[in-house]
Order: sequence, then C-alpha cells, then structure tokens
Amino acid sequence: MAGLTDEQARLLQEPNFATVATVNPDGSPQLSIVWIDWDGERVLLNTAVGRVKPRNLERDPRVSVLVLDSEDGYRWVAVRGTAELTTEGAEAHIDKLARKYTGEGWQPKPGERRLLVRVRPEHVSAYGF
Repeated sequence: MAGLTDEQARLLQEPNFATVATVNPDGSPQLSIVWIDWDGERVLLNTAVGRVKPRNLERDPRVSVLVLDSEDGYRWVAVRGTAELTTEGAEAHIDKLARKYTGEGWQPKPGERRLLVRVRPEHVSAYGF
C-alpha cells in the first residue's frame, strides 16, 4: 500500500474538491466531482446506492482520485487504488463531509441510502509539494 505525506494528506483534509474516475461497463472512464476525506490510511468519499459510481465500483473496484488545491491548481495529489464500499458509518460520514464543505449538517433525501467508499492507495503521484 502506498502512503501520502502529511502535506499531501492535508490537501484531502481541507475542503478541496476531488475528481473520481471509475470504469464503466464498456471500459470507458466515468468521472465525478466529489467531497473527499482522509482517515490516515485511506481516501474516503461518499455516494448513494443506485448511482453510476457505486455500480461501477461494485463491478470493478479500480478507482483514481485527483485532488486539486483550491488555492493553487498546480498543487495536486493523485491516488490510484482499490475501493471498498460499506453502509456502515456512511450517514455519519456524509454529515461530516457536509459540515466540512458547507458548514451545515447533511439533510438526507427520503429513501436515499448512503455508501462510504474507502480507497486503499496503491499508487500516489503529486505535484507542487
């Protein structure tokens, strides 16, 4: 497993947006802009059951995550790895992300089930550090 330096990890802990790439059934890339987090070992993101991203990850867990520094676009971290999805802790995690990015708690949508996605870094590249 690859690791991030403390400085690189800070980029994920700050409210910087990330682009996540998954693989569609036909092999083409699927991109999403997401809120991002770091637990000290893995990249964390959150999604909902039924969306394209989790369907792709359940079929093919390979994923890439690119995080840009919102104050300097020439400073970035890219992580490639394998995703694990779980419902455990997903509601608390989306609330944590909402507070980080908006300053307010998460307002659940009726019937929506959240998924916590944990990405184990297998390759890390970065620029501007």
